[in-house]
Parts: sequence; structure tokens; C-alpha cells
Amino acid sequence: MHFPLRLFHLFLISILLFAACKSKKPVATTPIRPSSPTSTVSPKTSETLPAKPLPAVALKPLAYRMPDIPREFRGVWIATVANIDWPVSPDSPWEVQKREYIKLLDYYKNLNFNAVIVQIRTAGDAFYPSNFAPWSKYLTGKQGKAPATQENPLTWMIKEAHDRGLEFHAWLNPYRATMNLETSDLSPEHDFFKHRNWMLKYGTKWYYDPGLPEVKNHLLAIIKEVVTNYDIDAIHFDDYFYPYKEPKLDFPDKASYDKYKKPGQSRDDWRRQNVNDLILALSQTIKAQKPWVQFGISPFGVWRNQSKDPKGSPTQAGQTNYDDLYADVLLWMKNKWIDYLIPQLYWSMEHRLASHRKLADWWSNNSYGTNIYIGNGPYKIREDSDEAWKNPAELNTQVNYARTLPQIQGNAFFSAKSIYIKNQDIAQKLKAEVFNRPTLPPSFEPKTQTIIEIPVVFDVKTTPEKTQINLEKPLDPAIRYAMVQGGNDLNTLHEAIIHTAWVGGSRVRYLEVPSLNTEYLAIRWIDHYGRIVQTQVFQTPKSTRP
Repeated sequence: MHFPLRLFHLFLISILLFAACKSKKPVATTPIRPSSPTSTVSPKTSETLPAKPLPAVALKPLAYRMPDIPREFRGVWIATVANIDWPVSPDSPWEVQKREYIKLLDYYKNLNFNAVIVQIRTAGDAFYPSNFAPWSKYLTGKQGKAPATQENPLTWMIKEAHDRGLEFHAWLNPYRATMNLETSDLSPEHDFFKHRNWMLKYGTKWYYDPGLPEVKNHLLAIIKEVVTNYDIDAIHFDDYFYPYKEPKLDFPDKASYDKYKKPGQSRDDWRRQNVNDLILALSQTIKAQKPWVQFGISPFGVWRNQSKDPKGSPTQAGQTNYDDLYADVLLWMKNKWIDYLIPQLYWSMEHRLASHRKLADWWSNNSYGTNIYIGNGPYKIREDSDEAWKNPAELNTQVNYARTLPQIQGNAFFSAKSIYIKNQDIAQKLKAEVFNRPTLPPSFEPKTQTIIEIPVVFDVKTTPEKTQINLEKPLDPAIRYAMVQGGNDLNTLHEAIIHTAWVGGSRVRYLEVPSLNTEYLAIRWIDHYGRIVQTQVFQTPKSTRP
């Protein structure tokens, strides 16, 4: 049967239009909906996009205020000269000395102390590799002999103290060059041989001449080396400036006095000026390197007797700072050259010639805004002719009395072995009755204020061994360390063990502390000046705990 021609043409046109439409891709006018969860149609692998990770969500601190931690300096001197406290023997292997040091730190940490004052230069020597002094014989048995280890002893000592939340105050003796007149045992690198013209013999020792500008510059270089290279909290000097006077002996500095004195200046005033110039220059040197490193001095306990100066203390000391050691301590405090002072009040409360009580009063009244800590002498317990030291309560009485004085902010004890090797009953009495709770050392204010970025905690991961606190970004370098506590009850969280995570200004992204599988976590962020920048309390997600 034949179609009419007109119908044939229409049929042909429709076929062409259909073919044209098939060659174009359809344009979706509505978004394609994903398959429902019950869909049995699986998308092709080539069409599956990788899932985007969910953005990390920071933990939000709770609106809970932790109680303040009290502030009180609790320090102990660790004397290395003549191996008084540590190392027990200079001939012991370094690994043995390390165990002794750790045991000592743990002991005082357990007593709730918060600072160690460690002697790192005794007499022209060093407990660290130095460009200006040989290794100490009290560390290795022979002056100039390096310890048999790849570790830097001082770096290690500081870290061990910091890991326990203890400040490390680096204690140096400036002018003492030797401990006796026997120079054959000295290293060829000792200043006695390198700079013989700096040395003065007095009594049974050799001393650096404080009147020489070269000696002052040398001491500044020594301090700069320590401050620059080590993460210390303070530079500390004790009472040895010009030496204690020997009967009928004059300190032999006439040559330098004649050369450098000002017109009409007495030798006493010139000597005081030498020490003053050193203290000022040291303060400037320390702060120029690291403004947060404290400069502290522990002078003899009597500035001047009242018989010499109406401003002096009601004491009858045989020698005094101002008149015999040429240390004008009050001037240093008035001029803010030092950050703290620890007068050595090593007498009993009611000692006839130098009463601990009266001297504590005097220093509190003459602080000039400088932090004053009282230096206590437990080395006299059961060892002194003064009957008061046979009383087990004498030390606690002194500490409690210091707390009644408005300008006294703590105590330091000489020396470590006195309530460690012996008198441990006194140490436990001190802890039970006086140091029963941990404290923070006093903080300081920087001369120039800076804005510190508050850390943001992203998550907390806990394993049976450790808790890792992860941060949004690297820590602000102004953060020095964190104090971390964990507990299951907010009301008792502040009583939990404090774990210290020391970062020393490094820009870390996380902290690690011993495992804290707890409901709550508290973190106090502390800056280089000892100030609490922020306290944060978190409820830890259960998913972050094992």
C-alpha cells in the first residue's frame, strides 16, 4: 500500500527532529537528590566523591572558676662546692650523679618546695661547657676534665627541675677564684694562669680583683653565656663579694685603688662602687638577653649594726654587708637592680647578738618594694651551741613568723642535705604543719606589657600511659609552662595532683602529662614572669578516654 507523498514528507521530518534531540545532553533544572538510606541502588565507584573530614571543634571551657593558688617562695640551696650537697662524690659516674640529683629533687618536690638554687660556678670553674672557665673538679674529680657523657649536665639539670615544676636559679660565685692556695691542681684553662694579673691572694684563697674593669667585663661575659644558652629562671649570687675580713690582714688591692679611684674617694667607698657597678651591669646584661630571668642575691643577714648607723638593725654582728663586704644591698633594692633578696638569717628567733625575729622585722621594713625571702639555716639543727636549735619547732616557728610580715614572700633553706641526709623528722614536721599545700613562687611584672594569645584546646586524648592535650595552633612563645589537674568532681578538682608541662617558650602544638582518665581537666597557662595568663576547665568528652 503506498502512502501519499505529503504524509511521507511529514514522517521524514519527524525522524530528523528526533535524531537532533538525541544528540543534545539534557540540562537539569533541579538539584539531584541523593539516594535515600533505604535505596538499593549503589552509585558507581567513578561517581563517588571522597568524604570531606568534619572540621575540628575546639573544647569549650566551662564557666567555672578555680580557686587561686597561693604564692610563696620555697627554695633550697643545692651547694656543689666541696660536694656539700651534690654530687655526693665527684668520682662517681655521671649516671650515678644523675640518680642522686633526681632523688634530691623528688624529695624536695614531695615537701612542696617550688624552687632549687643550684651552684653552677664555685670558684673560677663551671658545671657546664664554658668558653670562660674549666669544668669543675666537684663534678668530675679533676678540674678541666669533662664529664663522661654526651649530655650537657646543666641543660639536663634544668629540665629535671622544670619537669617537677621547680624553678631553677643558677647560683654563681663572682669573685672567689680558688678554695685554697694550692694552685697545682688548677686547670691550665683557669683564670689564675690565663689572667694572673687579675688575682689577689688573701687569707687562704685567691680572689679576682673587683677593682679591675677587665674582671667586671669577664664576669659579665660569664653571666651572658649562661643566660643566653640555658633556660634558667634566675641568676643568683650569695654573700661572697669582697671576702670576709681576716684578722690583721688588709685586702691587697692598693694598686688598683690607686689607679682607678676618683679624687678624694676613700677605699671603702671605692670598693662599694666596684660592687655596685657590677650589680648594675649584671642586671642590665641579664634583662637585655631575657627580661624575664630574675636577678637575686642572698647577702649576709645584717646590713649594718645600729651602733654604726641609726638606720641599721638592733644587732651586734661582727661583720656586716656595708662595712666589711662592701655590699650596699639597700642601694640595689632602691634602684630596682635586683628582683629578689634572700638575707641569710641563720640565727635562732631570740639570738642575743642577732635575733632572727628582729632581723626579719628589719628586712620587711627595708625592702623598697623588692621581694624579700628569708634565708633559714637548718644546717644548725642539733649541730649548734645555741640551745634553740635543739627545739624541733624552731624552723617552723621562723617560717610562720615570716608569714606575719607584709613584705616577706617566702623562704629558702641552707642547705639541701640538712633536712635530707639528716633531720628528716624536721622536714616532715615542716611539710605537715607549714608546707602542707603546694604553692606557686611569686610572679613579676614585665616593664613592657604584651598581649598573650590564649591557647585553644582542640581535643584531649588519653591512653593508659599518658594524656595528650592538642592545641589549635602553636603556643604563644610567651607561655612558659602549664599546670594540669584532672578529677571527677569540680569541687575537689583544685586538690588533685598538679602535673607540670614545661614548654619554655617553644611553640608546641600539644602537651603531654601522665594519664588522666577523668571527667574534668583544669589547665593553668603560666608565662615567663610567673603570671597565670588563663585558667581553663574542661569537661573531657568520653570519646577521648580509653
